[in-house]
Amino acid sequence: MNNHFDTIIESYLQHQVGIDELFLTQTLAEGMQQHIRQLEKDNSFVNAGIGNRDALQYQDQTRGDRIYWLDKSHENPFELEFLSRIDDFIHYLNSTCYTGINYCEFHYALYDSGSFYKRHIDQFRDDPNRKFSLISYLNEDWLEEDGGQLLVYGTDAVNSISPASRKAVFFKSDEMEHEVVATNRKRMSVTGWLKQI
Repeated sequence: MNNHFDTIIESYLQHQVGIDELFLTQTLAEGMQQHIRQLEKDNSFVNAGIGNRDALQYQDQTRGDRIYWLDKSHENPFELEFLSRIDDFIHYLNSTCYTGINYCEFHYALYDSGSFYKRHIDQFRDDPNRKFSLISYLNEDWLEEDGGQLLVYGTDAVNSISPASRKAVFFKSDEMEHEVVATNRKRMSVTGWLKQI
């Protein structure tokens, strides 16, 4: 289990952006894909906003995804397995890198064809609790022409990352500007933040 945790942590330490091509098992990725499709049929997704609390806004010209928050109280087996894996990752991250993470929050993000999310940073101006961003992708057989790449703006280069299924991306929430370029087909991920509260 820890081999994949080491992969993403070492990649982060070397490049400011941690990437593991196989962070999720195939079974879990397929289960989460099925869960997203059912949630979409049930109209469970809501339009994503920008900002938090009183500053929350909805701006289609900036962000076009729809979201559904994961919660252990849903008792969905795929959500539970994913959140258990995240708990294991947090424990490993804290024990090896002394990060002091003690909370997390995750949501499914669903981009329809033509949707995008313009360049931004994940940490709120009035809330420094988000320390790391972690995105796991759920898109089978993704091709370059499908678009939807994650662009992460490092100090020396821009990383263009394909949202291929099972891949995870990890970076500091208060440092790394990033964007999702327009996708040409439906694009699914589970996105969230490791926090200190």
